[in-house]
Amino acid sequence: MQHFDFGINNALQPVIVHLGQERTPLIIIDDFATDIDTLRHTAQQSDFQPDVKAYYPGLKAPLPKDYIGATLTTLYPLIYDVYQVPKQLRLKPQNLFFALINQRGDSLKPLQCLPHFDTSDSYYFAFLHYINPQPHGSTGFFRHIPTGYERISDARREHYFNSAQRFIDKHGNPRQQYFVKSDNHYELYYQVPYQANRLIIYPGNLLHSTLVDDATDIDGSAVSGRLTANIFTNFS
Repeated sequence: MQHFDFGINNALQPVIVHLGQERTPLIIIDDFATDIDTLRHTAQQSDFQPDVKAYYPGLKAPLPKDYIGATLTTLYPLIYDVYQVPKQLRLKPQNLFFALINQRGDSLKPLQCLPHFDTSDSYYFAFLHYINPQPHGSTGFFRHIPTGYERISDARREHYFNSAQRFIDKHGNPRQQYFVKSDNHYELYYQVPYQANRLIIYPGNLLHSTLVDDATDIDGSAVSGRLTANIFTNFS
């Protein structure tokens, strides 16, 4: 793959994992950036603010434009190929930010205590780049047990929400804590360990959650927290 001034590894070796029963491709790329220390230092100098408009339980800061440009220019051909995105659709970045978790589990809203999906759109993708070297919680992927769904498409969306609500009506709200393991509502079937300079790409309609480790991950410091660079893109 082509080398860029930002410092992306020009010998990337993407690994494709087919997740779960639905065999959804997940892309894992280790050693993504040649200068992860520069990206880490940039994050440490950034102005992190609470996320007041969404359900992310933490702080966000803008990503540097050269990082965004280099990352998307390098990886968009891989997205087209792996996910068979129709060639007439064009990439449109949606949300771009550094992220840190700083909210305690006992302060979460009910929807934050369940696995989630970003959108039901067919060609919406999340790029998640792990930055810090310390051990932190993995990214987990879940199956909704009552429906068997792993991805929530437009066609499945209403059925999924109705089924999940029936389960909650019968069994009560989820415990006020981060969702990190299987129960009788959701099955954790795959997880990607947090590893510095590992980048993963997955469809935004997959049910997923950060497997938050209370001891290491609830930390608003860009030096020691669970620091990620997040890029969300749509093709339309």
